[in-house]
Amino acid sequence: MPNSRKPKTWKKGELRSVHERVTERIIEQLEQGTVPWHSPHAAKVGFPRNFQSGKDYRGINVMLLGMAGYVSPWFMTYKQAQERGGQVRRGEKGYLVIKYGTYTKEDQEGKEEERGYLKGYTVFNACQIDGVKFPEIEPPLSGDGDCLTFAQAIVDGMPNPPVVHEGRSARTCYYPKDDSIDIPHRSYFESEKRFFKSLYHELTHSSGAAKRLARKTLLENKGRVMGSLATYSKEELVAELGAAFLCAHAGIVVDEHENSAAYIDGWLKVLKQGSNRRWIVEAAGQAQKAVDYILKVEP
Repeated sequence: MPNSRKPKTWKKGELRSVHERVTERIIEQLEQGTVPWHSPHAAKVGFPRNFQSGKDYRGINVMLLGMAGYVSPWFMTYKQAQERGGQVRRGEKGYLVIKYGTYTKEDQEGKEEERGYLKGYTVFNACQIDGVKFPEIEPPLSGDGDCLTFAQAIVDGMPNPPVVHEGRSARTCYYPKDDSIDIPHRSYFESEKRFFKSLYHELTHSSGAAKRLARKTLLENKGRVMGSLATYSKEELVAELGAAFLCAHAGIVVDEHENSAAYIDGWLKVLKQGSNRRWIVEAAGQAQKAVDYILKVEP
Protein backbone atom coordinates (compact mmCIF):
# COMPACT_ATOMS: atom_id res chain seq x y z
CA MET A 1 0.00 0.00 0.00
CA PRO A 2 1.60 3.29 -1.01
CA ASN A 3 2.36 5.81 1.69
CA SER A 4 -0.34 8.51 1.81
CA ARG A 5 2.12 11.09 3.09
CA LYS A 6 4.27 13.02 0.69
CA PRO A 7 7.90 12.03 1.32
CA LYS A 8 10.30 14.77 2.33
CA THR A 9 12.53 13.88 -0.59
CA TRP A 10 9.90 14.83 -3.19
CA LYS A 11 11.39 17.90 -4.81
CA LYS A 12 11.41 18.34 -8.55
CA GLY A 13 14.96 19.65 -8.57
CA GLU A 14 16.16 16.83 -6.35
CA LEU A 15 14.50 14.23 -8.57
CA ARG A 16 16.41 15.61 -11.53
CA SER A 17 19.61 15.62 -9.50
CA VAL A 18 19.32 11.88 -8.77
CA HIS A 19 18.81 11.14 -12.46
CA GLU A 20 21.71 13.44 -13.30
CA ARG A 21 24.04 11.80 -10.79
CA VAL A 22 23.28 8.32 -12.09
CA THR A 23 23.58 9.30 -15.75
CA GLU A 24 26.84 11.15 -15.17
CA ARG A 25 28.27 8.05 -13.49
CA ILE A 26 27.29 5.90 -16.48
CA ILE A 27 28.67 8.47 -18.95
CA GLU A 28 31.93 8.62 -17.00
CA GLN A 29 32.39 4.87 -17.41
CA LEU A 30 31.53 4.97 -21.12
CA GLU A 31 34.07 7.74 -21.68
CA GLN A 32 36.69 5.52 -20.05
CA GLY A 33 35.88 2.78 -22.57
CA THR A 34 33.82 0.61 -20.21
CA VAL A 35 30.19 -0.32 -20.85
CA PRO A 36 28.68 -0.51 -17.33
CA TRP A 37 25.95 -2.98 -18.27
CA HIS A 38 28.59 -5.33 -19.72
CA SER A 39 30.34 -5.48 -16.36
CA PRO A 40 31.37 -9.05 -15.50
CA HIS A 41 31.02 -8.30 -11.79
CA ALA A 42 27.56 -9.79 -11.18
CA ALA A 43 28.41 -12.91 -13.20
CA LYS A 44 31.62 -13.48 -11.24
CA VAL A 45 30.73 -12.29 -7.73
CA GLY A 46 26.94 -12.38 -7.68
CA PHE A 47 24.36 -9.64 -7.70
CA PRO A 48 25.02 -6.89 -5.13
CA ARG A 49 22.98 -7.36 -1.97
CA ASN A 50 22.01 -5.28 1.03
CA PHE A 51 23.34 -6.94 4.17
CA GLN A 52 20.61 -5.53 6.40
CA SER A 53 17.70 -6.92 4.36
CA GLY A 54 19.51 -9.77 2.61
CA LYS A 55 17.85 -8.74 -0.65
CA ASP A 56 19.47 -8.21 -4.03
CA TYR A 57 19.70 -4.68 -5.36
CA ARG A 58 17.72 -4.27 -8.55
CA GLY A 59 17.56 -2.22 -11.72
CA ILE A 60 20.06 0.59 -12.05
CA ASN A 61 21.59 -0.26 -8.65
CA VAL A 62 23.01 -3.49 -10.10
CA MET A 63 25.14 -1.39 -12.45
CA LEU A 64 25.99 1.34 -9.96
CA LEU A 65 27.35 -1.15 -7.43
CA GLY A 66 28.81 -3.55 -10.00
CA MET A 67 31.01 -0.72 -11.26
CA ALA A 68 32.64 -0.56 -7.81
CA GLY A 69 34.31 -3.90 -8.59
CA TYR A 70 34.54 -5.43 -5.11
CA VAL A 71 34.96 -9.16 -4.49
CA SER A 72 32.09 -9.17 -1.97
CA PRO A 73 28.46 -8.66 -3.03
CA TRP A 74 27.43 -7.22 0.37
CA PHE A 75 26.70 -3.52 0.89
CA MET A 76 25.20 -1.46 3.71
CA THR A 77 24.82 2.16 4.76
CA TYR A 78 27.13 3.85 7.27
CA LYS A 79 24.33 3.81 9.85
CA GLN A 80 23.59 0.13 9.28
CA ALA A 81 27.25 -0.70 9.83
CA GLN A 82 27.30 1.29 13.09
CA GLU A 83 24.14 -0.42 14.33
CA ARG A 84 25.91 -3.77 13.95
CA GLY A 85 28.98 -2.57 15.83
CA GLY A 86 30.99 -2.00 12.69
CA GLN A 87 32.87 0.96 11.32
CA VAL A 88 33.55 2.17 7.79
CA ARG A 89 37.29 2.69 7.51
CA ARG A 90 38.48 6.28 7.41
CA GLY A 91 38.86 7.67 3.89
CA GLU A 92 36.63 5.08 2.20
CA LYS A 93 34.35 6.33 -0.55
CA GLY A 94 30.65 5.44 -0.56
CA TYR A 95 28.53 4.48 -3.58
CA LEU A 96 25.22 5.86 -4.74
CA VAL A 97 22.13 3.66 -4.82
CA ILE A 98 18.61 4.85 -5.47
CA LYS A 99 15.25 3.86 -4.08
CA TYR A 100 12.01 4.33 -5.99
CA GLY A 101 8.81 4.77 -4.03
CA THR A 102 5.26 6.01 -4.43
CA TYR A 103 2.85 8.14 -2.48
CA THR A 104 -0.72 9.31 -3.07
CA LYS A 105 -1.91 12.88 -3.36
CA GLU A 106 -5.31 14.41 -3.97
CA ASP A 107 -5.72 16.34 -7.20
CA GLN A 108 -7.82 19.49 -7.65
CA GLU A 109 -10.97 17.41 -7.99
CA GLY A 110 -10.32 15.53 -4.75
CA LYS A 111 -9.32 12.31 -6.48
CA GLU A 112 -6.27 10.44 -5.24
CA GLU A 113 -3.45 9.91 -7.70
CA GLU A 114 -0.26 7.95 -7.27
CA ARG A 115 3.05 9.71 -7.74
CA GLY A 116 6.59 8.49 -7.65
CA TYR A 117 9.81 9.68 -6.11
CA LEU A 118 13.49 8.81 -6.17
CA LYS A 119 15.76 9.01 -3.17
CA GLY A 120 19.51 8.56 -3.20
CA TYR A 121 21.48 6.68 -0.54
CA THR A 122 25.18 6.09 0.04
CA VAL A 123 26.33 2.54 0.77
CA PHE A 124 29.66 0.87 1.45
CA ASN A 125 30.96 -2.57 0.52
CA ALA A 126 31.86 -5.26 3.06
CA CYS A 127 35.50 -4.81 2.03
CA GLN A 128 35.35 -1.24 3.37
CA ILE A 129 33.90 -2.12 6.78
CA ASP A 130 35.59 -3.42 9.94
CA GLY A 131 33.87 -5.13 12.85
CA VAL A 132 31.03 -6.86 10.98
CA LYS A 133 31.12 -10.56 10.11
CA PHE A 134 29.87 -11.08 6.56
CA PRO A 135 28.99 -14.45 4.96
CA GLU A 136 31.65 -16.32 3.05
CA ILE A 137 31.79 -15.32 -0.62
CA GLU A 138 30.12 -17.96 -2.79
CA PRO A 139 32.26 -19.18 -5.71
CA PRO A 140 30.92 -18.47 -9.21
CA LEU A 141 29.73 -21.20 -11.55
CA SER A 142 32.61 -23.63 -12.02
CA GLY A 143 32.85 -23.69 -15.80
CA ASP A 144 31.40 -23.01 -19.23
CA GLY A 145 29.33 -26.18 -19.10
CA ASP A 146 27.56 -25.07 -15.93
CA CYS A 147 26.73 -21.58 -17.15
CA LEU A 148 25.62 -22.78 -20.60
CA THR A 149 23.31 -25.35 -19.04
CA PHE A 150 21.82 -22.65 -16.84
CA ALA A 151 21.66 -20.24 -19.78
CA GLN A 152 19.51 -22.73 -21.73
CA ALA A 153 17.35 -23.35 -18.65
CA ILE A 154 16.54 -19.63 -18.55
CA VAL A 155 15.33 -19.79 -22.15
CA ASP A 156 13.36 -22.99 -21.58
CA GLY A 157 11.78 -21.66 -18.41
CA MET A 158 10.37 -18.41 -19.82
CA PRO A 159 6.58 -18.41 -19.40
CA ASN A 160 4.41 -17.91 -22.49
CA PRO A 161 7.54 -17.66 -24.68
CA PRO A 162 7.78 -16.45 -28.27
CA VAL A 163 8.59 -18.96 -31.01
CA VAL A 164 12.37 -19.10 -31.56
CA HIS A 165 13.55 -20.05 -35.04
CA GLU A 166 17.22 -20.98 -34.71
CA GLY A 167 19.06 -21.22 -38.02
CA ARG A 168 16.19 -20.09 -40.24
CA SER A 169 17.85 -16.76 -41.00
CA ALA A 170 21.25 -15.06 -40.81
CA ARG A 171 19.54 -12.16 -39.06
CA THR A 172 18.80 -11.82 -35.35
CA CYS A 173 15.47 -10.10 -34.78
CA TYR A 174 12.20 -10.18 -32.81
CA TYR A 175 9.00 -9.88 -34.87
CA PRO A 176 6.13 -8.53 -32.75
CA LYS A 177 3.54 -9.24 -35.45
CA ASP A 178 3.80 -13.02 -35.13
CA ASP A 179 5.65 -13.05 -31.77
CA SER A 180 8.70 -14.88 -33.08
CA ILE A 181 12.48 -14.60 -32.96
CA ASP A 182 14.91 -15.33 -35.76
CA ILE A 183 18.48 -16.10 -34.74
CA PRO A 184 21.31 -17.80 -36.67
CA HIS A 185 22.32 -21.29 -35.58
CA ARG A 186 24.54 -21.17 -32.49
CA SER A 187 27.45 -22.57 -34.55
CA TYR A 188 27.36 -19.25 -36.46
CA PHE A 189 28.54 -17.38 -33.35
CA GLU A 190 32.09 -17.27 -32.00
CA SER A 191 30.85 -19.00 -28.86
CA GLU A 192 27.62 -20.23 -27.30
CA LYS A 193 27.91 -17.42 -24.77
CA ARG A 194 27.58 -14.89 -27.57
CA PHE A 195 24.62 -16.87 -28.92
CA PHE A 196 22.80 -16.61 -25.59
CA LYS A 197 23.64 -12.92 -25.23
CA SER A 198 21.99 -12.24 -28.60
CA LEU A 199 19.02 -14.45 -27.79
CA TYR A 200 18.54 -12.75 -24.41
CA HIS A 201 18.45 -9.39 -26.18
CA GLU A 202 15.55 -10.57 -28.34
CA LEU A 203 13.77 -12.30 -25.45
CA THR A 204 13.88 -8.99 -23.57
CA HIS A 205 12.25 -7.32 -26.57
CA SER A 206 9.57 -10.00 -26.63
CA SER A 207 8.75 -9.46 -22.96
CA GLY A 208 7.24 -6.11 -23.95
CA ALA A 209 4.51 -7.67 -26.14
CA ALA A 210 0.90 -6.76 -25.40
CA LYS A 211 0.16 -10.23 -23.98
CA ARG A 212 3.11 -9.97 -21.61
CA LEU A 213 4.28 -6.66 -20.07
CA ALA A 214 2.79 -4.36 -22.74
CA ARG A 215 5.87 -2.14 -22.68
CA LYS A 216 5.22 1.18 -24.38
CA THR A 217 8.62 1.40 -26.08
CA LEU A 218 8.06 -2.00 -27.72
CA LEU A 219 4.44 -1.49 -28.72
CA GLU A 220 5.14 1.93 -30.26
CA ASN A 221 8.47 0.97 -31.82
CA LYS A 222 8.32 1.17 -35.62
CA GLY A 223 12.06 0.76 -36.14
CA ARG A 224 14.97 3.12 -36.55
CA VAL A 225 13.99 4.19 -40.07
CA MET A 226 10.19 4.32 -40.06
CA GLY A 227 9.49 5.28 -36.47
CA SER A 228 10.64 7.60 -33.70
CA LEU A 229 14.39 7.40 -33.12
CA ALA A 230 13.80 8.14 -29.42
CA THR A 231 11.36 5.24 -29.00
CA TYR A 232 13.69 2.91 -30.92
CA SER A 233 16.70 3.94 -28.82
CA LYS A 234 14.82 3.56 -25.53
CA GLU A 235 13.66 0.05 -26.43
CA GLU A 236 17.17 -0.92 -27.56
CA LEU A 237 18.57 0.28 -24.25
CA VAL A 238 16.00 -1.82 -22.37
CA ALA A 239 16.98 -4.87 -24.43
CA GLU A 240 20.70 -4.24 -23.89
CA LEU A 241 20.27 -4.01 -20.12
CA GLY A 242 17.91 -6.98 -19.99
CA ALA A 243 20.38 -9.13 -21.89
CA ALA A 244 23.18 -8.05 -19.56
CA PHE A 245 21.13 -8.91 -16.45
CA LEU A 246 20.20 -12.33 -17.87
CA CYS A 247 23.83 -13.04 -18.79
CA ALA A 248 24.81 -12.23 -15.22
CA HIS A 249 22.16 -14.61 -13.87
CA ALA A 250 23.55 -17.35 -16.12
CA GLY A 251 27.16 -16.59 -15.16
CA ILE A 252 28.03 -15.45 -18.68
CA VAL A 253 30.82 -12.88 -18.81
CA VAL A 254 30.65 -10.59 -21.83
CA ASP A 255 33.98 -10.25 -23.62
CA GLU A 256 35.58 -6.86 -23.16
CA HIS A 257 36.37 -6.48 -26.86
CA GLU A 258 32.63 -6.24 -27.53
CA ASN A 259 32.81 -2.72 -26.12
CA SER A 260 33.71 -1.25 -29.50
CA ALA A 261 34.42 2.45 -29.93
CA ALA A 262 31.46 2.89 -32.28
CA TYR A 263 29.09 1.13 -29.88
CA ILE A 264 30.25 3.26 -26.93
CA ASP A 265 30.15 6.47 -28.96
CA GLY A 266 26.58 5.73 -30.02
CA TRP A 267 25.33 5.44 -26.43
CA LEU A 268 27.36 8.45 -25.32
CA LYS A 269 25.61 10.59 -27.93
CA VAL A 270 22.21 9.34 -26.77
CA LEU A 271 22.75 9.72 -23.02
CA LYS A 272 24.46 13.11 -23.20
CA GLN A 273 21.37 14.75 -24.67
CA GLY A 274 19.62 16.78 -22.00
CA SER A 275 16.20 15.30 -22.74
CA ASN A 276 17.55 11.77 -22.31
CA ARG A 277 18.94 12.15 -18.79
CA ARG A 278 16.21 9.95 -17.31
CA TRP A 279 16.62 7.15 -19.84
CA ILE A 280 19.23 5.01 -18.11
CA VAL A 281 17.28 4.85 -14.83
CA GLU A 282 13.96 4.22 -16.56
CA ALA A 283 15.42 1.65 -18.98
CA ALA A 284 17.05 -0.25 -16.11
CA GLY A 285 13.70 -0.39 -14.33
CA GLN A 286 11.96 -1.71 -17.45
CA ALA A 287 14.78 -4.21 -18.03
CA GLN A 288 14.41 -5.45 -14.46
CA LYS A 289 10.68 -6.03 -15.05
CA ALA A 290 11.51 -7.93 -18.24
CA VAL A 291 14.04 -10.12 -16.43
CA ASP A 292 11.59 -10.76 -13.60
CA TYR A 293 9.03 -11.91 -16.17
CA ILE A 294 11.47 -14.18 -18.02
CA LEU A 295 12.78 -15.71 -14.77
CA LYS A 296 9.28 -15.92 -13.24
CA VAL A 297 10.38 -13.79 -10.29
CA GLU A 298 7.87 -11.90 -8.15
CA PRO A 299 9.32 -8.42 -7.49
